[in-house]
Amino acid sequence: MPHSPLQILQEHNLRITNCRKEVLKLFLERQSALSHSDLEEVLDKDFDRVTLYRTLKTFLDSDLIHKVLDDSGAAKYALCSHNGQESKHSHDHEHVHFKCEKCGKTICIEEVSLPKISLPAGYINKEVSLLVQGVCDKCN
Repeated sequence: MPHSPLQILQEHNLRITNCRKEVLKLFLERQSALSHSDLEEVLDKDFDRVTLYRTLKTFLDSDLIHKVLDDSGAAKYALCSHNGQESKHSHDHEHVHFKCEKCGKTICIEEVSLPKISLPAGYINKEVSLLVQGVCDKCN
């Protein structure tokens, strides 16, 4: 995402707060999925646990971030790749997530779509996730 935290908040019509700007700044700097505890580790001196949780919830509800599953069991979140209001819902979160065994980062690989899953009658698909583990291009 090439925008600044301020631009991203404005594009998503979100109230601008210091916490929201700092959380977005961290996502932009790290360019990988982050957990609530990752955010706490860096931002705990400035913002309490509940404020960080509410910020993540707001970002999820606004389709600014999406949940990422990895093998740690902890929920992680990654920035969505869309830019601006015009493409707000033109993406989906059903892409491959990659976890590097060396650096531990989990990243979205949006160039690789998940296969279409056909479920038996009576089953309703709400979310599909695929985690690939290996060594990322920076650690290789």
